[in-house]
Amino acid sequence: MRIVLNGEQRELSERASVREAVLASGATGEGRGVAVAIDGEVVPRGRWDEHELAEGARVEVVQAVQGG
Repeated sequence: MRIVLNGEQRELSERASVREAVLASGATGEGRGVAVAIDGEVVPRGRWDEHELAEGARVEVVQAVQGG
């Protein structure tokens, strides 16, 4: 399936979950310090495995980093 991940076209497996998109972004799968929005709606970390992505979904993965 094709999605837009952080502004770039990406190909993921059919029925990919939010966690798969997080991992594809380079963020850790454990989710600490990571926020995800699908088509502008935040998905709670506890739902990452059950929330399947749709073809063409716009996924934003933001990871907090320390420092200034």
